Amino acid sequence: MNNPGTPSAPAAHGADMRRGPLRPGERVQLTDEKGRRNTITLTEGGAFHTHRGYLPHESIIGVSEGTIVTNTTGHQYQVLRPLLSDFVLSMPRGAAVVYPKDAGQIVTMADIFPGARVVEAGVGSGALSISLLRAVGDNGSLHSYERREEFADIARGNVETFFGGPHPAWEITLGDFQDQVVKNQEPGSVDRVVLDMLAPWECTDAVATVLAPGGVWISYVATVTQLSRTAEAIRADGRFTEPEGWESMVRGWHLEGLAVRPDHRMVAHTGFLLSARRLAEGATGLVAKRRASKTDFSQEDLNAWTPAAVGERQVSDKKLRRAAKDASSTVQRGALAKAERFQEDHGTE
Repeated sequence: MNNPGTPSAPAAHGADMRRGPLRPGERVQLTDEKGRRNTITLTEGGAFHTHRGYLPHESIIGVSEGTIVTNTTGHQYQVLRPLLSDFVLSMPRGAAVVYPKDAGQIVTMADIFPGARVVEAGVGSGALSISLLRAVGDNGSLHSYERREEFADIARGNVETFFGGPHPAWEITLGDFQDQVVKNQEPGSVDRVVLDMLAPWECTDAVATVLAPGGVWISYVATVTQLSRTAEAIRADGRFTEPEGWESMVRGWHLEGLAVRPDHRMVAHTGFLLSARRLAEGATGLVAKRRASKTDFSQEDLNAWTPAAVGERQVSDKKLRRAAKDASSTVQRGALAKAERFQEDHGTE
């Protein structure tokens, strides 16, 4: 407990956006009587329109989370700030996002801790970056690498929308991970490496170079063939522990009185996770005792790992520009609303 008169530590970046009354520029989640959800950004003079009437934003601005509001035709909505999982699934995107169930596994199983020095590759739309930034905190660091500038712009907009501005622990670099990471990070200086990319096996040497002894490398891949090739590359390198692979599946349950049963739908396969840890310099990984099996890859196997073969969808330039515009406009609206609130609270010169 702090002594009287001792100033409290500054709030973590973005924490003030999770507390207090709802303000212009914030995203809020409206849930109707049937459980349908809509996420909107509050603006002065704005309104949420449906075929059942409209709800003025003024009836939401200034109220506490958990308030029930009524629209012009008497329909009610429950008002809450969206959770991280809600935000990720509703934010503008160019690439497919890492689902919350996988992001949670990555943060936990890779042991992403406050103050950690983390690098990631394959920023996509920024969903995983947000979870990693929350985990490392203001005193940690996250250096993200992305090959496509359009994806970097979308991710930057989504991260700044979620945290209310640029995060002090985040840096993003354009280029190939295996080329750039060894230029920007000192050998053995990184605590954790997180890769969400098509061919993580191409990065084995770069990861081994920058990762500290005992550090964790975790990869997110879409297919069994990618999982297999990455695992074999890690084994062949010899500077890592035995790789471990898994997937997670989430099944909700219907809860109504005694009618308790599994939902008909579930979030099943989204991707595989593969992890290994860096051994001390000069140490050689233990060879697991197992029956001999085929580990050589034929040309047919290698052809199965092309972007088209593993189902990577090409995103049109038009869609990317639109997503980047949507992500950045949300940041601009929030910044304008914050500036207006500051003028109201402190007056103008």
